[in-house]
Amino acid sequence: MNRFLIILLVLIFTAPVFSSPAFESKIPEEDNLVETTLKDKNIEKPYIHLEYNYEDLEAIPLRVSIKERIKSEKDLYEGQVVEFIVQKSVYENNKVKIRRGDIIKARVSTIITSGMNGIPASIIFDDFKIDGITPGQVTDTLEVFGQDRTYFVFPLKWALTFLPPTGSLTNFIKGGHVRVRTNKIFTLYYHPKWL
Repeated sequence: MNRFLIILLVLIFTAPVFSSPAFESKIPEEDNLVETTLKDKNIEKPYIHLEYNYEDLEAIPLRVSIKERIKSEKDLYEGQVVEFIVQKSVYENNKVKIRRGDIIKARVSTIITSGMNGIPASIIFDDFKIDGITPGQVTDTLEVFGQDRTYFVFPLKWALTFLPPTGSLTNFIKGGHVRVRTNKIFTLYYHPKWL
Protein backbone atom coordinates (compact mmCIF):
# COMPACT_ATOMS: atom_id res chain seq x y z
CA MET A 1 0.00 0.00 0.00
CA ASN A 2 2.88 2.37 0.83
CA ARG A 3 4.46 1.83 -2.59
CA PHE A 4 1.19 2.66 -4.31
CA LEU A 5 0.89 5.94 -2.38
CA ILE A 6 4.48 6.91 -3.16
CA ILE A 7 4.02 6.27 -6.88
CA LEU A 8 0.74 8.20 -6.89
CA LEU A 9 2.34 11.20 -5.13
CA VAL A 10 5.29 11.20 -7.51
CA LEU A 11 2.96 11.21 -10.51
CA ILE A 12 0.83 14.02 -9.11
CA PHE A 13 3.75 16.32 -8.29
CA THR A 14 5.80 15.66 -11.46
CA ALA A 15 2.93 15.93 -13.96
CA PRO A 16 3.09 19.74 -14.21
CA VAL A 17 6.88 19.57 -14.74
CA PHE A 18 6.59 17.29 -17.81
CA SER A 19 3.74 19.28 -19.29
CA SER A 20 5.48 22.65 -18.92
CA PRO A 21 6.63 24.52 -22.05
CA ALA A 22 10.29 24.09 -21.05
CA PHE A 23 10.14 20.40 -22.11
CA GLU A 24 8.58 21.03 -25.52
CA SER A 25 10.86 20.52 -28.48
CA LYS A 26 11.78 23.57 -30.46
CA ILE A 27 12.41 23.43 -34.18
CA PRO A 28 15.35 25.63 -35.16
CA GLU A 29 14.39 28.46 -37.43
CA GLU A 30 17.62 28.31 -39.37
CA ASP A 31 19.94 25.38 -39.96
CA ASN A 32 23.40 26.86 -40.35
CA LEU A 33 25.19 23.53 -40.54
CA VAL A 34 23.37 22.44 -43.69
CA GLU A 35 23.78 25.87 -45.26
CA THR A 36 27.55 25.97 -44.66
CA THR A 37 28.43 22.38 -45.59
CA LEU A 38 26.03 21.28 -48.34
CA LYS A 39 24.83 24.45 -50.02
CA ASP A 40 27.10 24.52 -53.08
CA LYS A 41 28.13 20.85 -53.23
CA ASN A 42 27.15 18.61 -56.12
CA ILE A 43 26.19 15.19 -54.77
CA GLU A 44 26.13 12.36 -57.31
CA LYS A 45 24.06 9.24 -56.88
CA PRO A 46 25.95 5.93 -57.00
CA TYR A 47 25.83 3.96 -60.25
CA ILE A 48 22.84 1.61 -60.34
CA HIS A 49 23.02 -1.55 -62.43
CA LEU A 50 19.76 -1.81 -64.34
CA GLU A 51 20.84 -4.48 -66.80
CA TYR A 52 19.63 -7.41 -64.72
CA ASN A 53 16.83 -8.31 -62.36
CA TYR A 54 17.81 -8.06 -58.69
CA GLU A 55 14.79 -10.17 -57.73
CA ASP A 56 15.69 -13.10 -59.98
CA LEU A 57 16.19 -16.23 -57.87
CA GLU A 58 17.38 -18.57 -60.60
CA ALA A 59 20.43 -20.45 -59.34
CA ILE A 60 22.36 -23.30 -60.93
CA PRO A 61 24.22 -25.60 -58.50
CA LEU A 62 27.95 -25.73 -59.06
CA ARG A 63 29.56 -28.82 -57.50
CA VAL A 64 33.23 -28.46 -56.56
CA SER A 65 35.85 -30.30 -54.52
CA ILE A 66 39.16 -29.12 -53.15
CA LYS A 67 42.26 -29.94 -55.20
CA GLU A 68 44.64 -30.67 -52.31
CA ARG A 69 43.64 -32.20 -48.98
CA ILE A 70 43.49 -29.96 -45.90
CA LYS A 71 44.38 -31.76 -42.66
CA SER A 72 43.92 -28.85 -40.26
CA GLU A 73 43.43 -25.10 -40.23
CA LYS A 74 47.18 -24.81 -39.52
CA ASP A 75 47.88 -25.92 -43.12
CA LEU A 76 46.55 -22.58 -44.40
CA TYR A 77 47.00 -18.87 -43.81
CA GLU A 78 44.59 -16.01 -44.38
CA GLY A 79 44.91 -14.62 -47.90
CA GLN A 80 46.20 -17.90 -49.33
CA VAL A 81 44.81 -18.95 -52.73
CA VAL A 82 43.26 -22.44 -52.79
CA GLU A 83 42.14 -24.34 -55.87
CA PHE A 84 38.87 -26.21 -56.32
CA ILE A 85 37.96 -28.59 -59.16
CA VAL A 86 34.54 -28.51 -60.87
CA GLN A 87 32.92 -31.95 -60.51
CA LYS A 88 29.97 -31.51 -62.89
CA SER A 89 29.59 -29.28 -65.95
CA VAL A 90 27.20 -26.33 -65.73
CA TYR A 91 24.95 -25.59 -68.70
CA GLU A 92 23.28 -22.31 -69.57
CA ASN A 93 20.94 -22.09 -72.60
CA ASN A 94 22.09 -25.57 -73.72
CA LYS A 95 25.73 -24.43 -73.82
CA VAL A 96 28.50 -25.43 -71.45
CA LYS A 97 29.26 -22.45 -69.22
CA ILE A 98 31.61 -24.19 -66.75
CA ARG A 99 33.28 -27.46 -67.73
CA ARG A 100 33.91 -30.46 -65.52
CA GLY A 101 37.57 -30.43 -64.44
CA ASP A 102 37.92 -26.63 -64.63
CA ILE A 103 39.97 -25.06 -61.84
CA ILE A 104 38.33 -22.46 -59.61
CA LYS A 105 40.55 -20.31 -57.44
CA ALA A 106 39.37 -19.04 -54.06
CA ARG A 107 40.98 -17.09 -51.25
CA VAL A 108 41.11 -18.09 -47.59
CA SER A 109 39.45 -15.10 -45.94
CA THR A 110 39.08 -16.25 -42.32
CA ILE A 111 40.53 -19.04 -40.20
CA ILE A 112 38.79 -19.69 -36.88
CA THR A 113 40.58 -22.08 -34.53
CA SER A 114 38.69 -24.61 -32.43
CA GLY A 115 37.23 -23.30 -29.19
CA MET A 116 36.36 -24.51 -25.74
CA ASN A 117 33.20 -26.52 -25.01
CA GLY A 118 33.60 -28.49 -28.25
CA ILE A 119 33.16 -25.57 -30.66
CA PRO A 120 34.76 -26.62 -33.97
CA ALA A 121 37.35 -24.83 -36.07
CA SER A 122 36.26 -23.38 -39.40
CA ILE A 123 37.72 -21.95 -42.57
CA ILE A 124 35.90 -19.42 -44.76
CA PHE A 125 36.73 -19.27 -48.48
CA ASP A 126 35.66 -16.32 -50.62
CA ASP A 127 36.57 -14.42 -53.81
CA PHE A 128 35.86 -17.34 -56.16
CA LYS A 129 37.35 -16.74 -59.61
CA ILE A 130 35.90 -18.60 -62.57
CA ASP A 131 36.77 -17.83 -66.20
CA GLY A 132 33.88 -16.13 -68.01
CA ILE A 133 31.86 -15.49 -64.83
CA THR A 134 31.80 -12.23 -62.89
CA PRO A 135 32.39 -12.51 -59.12
CA GLY A 136 28.85 -11.34 -58.30
CA GLN A 137 27.32 -14.34 -60.11
CA VAL A 138 28.73 -17.00 -57.77
CA THR A 139 28.08 -17.70 -54.10
CA ASP A 140 30.11 -15.25 -52.03
CA THR A 141 31.53 -17.56 -49.38
CA LEU A 142 32.00 -21.20 -48.47
CA GLU A 143 32.56 -22.15 -44.81
CA VAL A 144 34.00 -25.52 -43.84
CA PHE A 145 33.74 -26.75 -40.24
CA GLY A 146 35.63 -29.28 -38.18
CA GLN A 147 33.95 -31.86 -35.93
CA ASP A 148 31.32 -30.27 -33.69
CA ARG A 149 31.69 -31.81 -30.21
CA THR A 150 29.12 -29.59 -28.48
CA TYR A 151 26.51 -32.33 -28.92
CA PHE A 152 28.09 -34.43 -26.19
CA VAL A 153 29.92 -31.69 -24.25
CA PHE A 154 26.81 -29.74 -23.17
CA PRO A 155 24.83 -32.79 -21.95
CA LEU A 156 27.94 -33.91 -20.07
CA LYS A 157 28.31 -30.43 -18.57
CA TRP A 158 24.70 -30.48 -17.31
CA ALA A 159 25.04 -34.03 -16.02
CA LEU A 160 28.03 -32.99 -13.90
CA THR A 161 26.51 -29.82 -12.44
CA PHE A 162 25.33 -31.56 -9.27
CA LEU A 163 29.01 -31.54 -8.24
CA PRO A 164 29.82 -27.79 -8.50
CA PRO A 165 33.34 -27.69 -9.97
CA THR A 166 33.10 -30.76 -12.21
CA GLY A 167 30.74 -29.20 -14.81
CA SER A 168 33.35 -26.55 -15.55
CA LEU A 169 35.92 -29.20 -16.46
CA THR A 170 34.12 -29.74 -19.77
CA ASN A 171 35.18 -26.21 -20.80
CA PHE A 172 38.57 -27.65 -21.73
CA ILE A 173 37.19 -30.04 -24.36
CA LYS A 174 38.05 -28.47 -27.72
CA GLY A 175 36.23 -28.83 -31.02
CA GLY A 176 37.63 -30.70 -33.99
CA HIS A 177 40.12 -29.38 -36.54
CA VAL A 178 39.14 -28.80 -40.16
CA ARG A 179 39.82 -31.81 -42.36
CA VAL A 180 38.78 -31.60 -46.01
CA ARG A 181 39.35 -34.56 -48.31
CA THR A 182 39.54 -34.29 -52.08
CA ASN A 183 36.41 -36.45 -52.46
CA LYS A 184 34.25 -34.08 -50.34
CA ILE A 185 31.88 -32.21 -52.68
CA PHE A 186 30.66 -28.69 -51.91
CA THR A 187 27.85 -26.85 -53.65
CA LEU A 188 28.20 -23.25 -54.79
CA TYR A 189 25.45 -21.47 -56.71
CA TYR A 190 25.79 -19.72 -60.06
CA HIS A 191 23.23 -16.96 -60.70
CA PRO A 192 23.22 -16.30 -64.46
CA LYS A 193 21.10 -13.15 -64.34
CA TRP A 194 23.16 -11.41 -61.67
CA LEU A 195 26.23 -9.25 -62.33
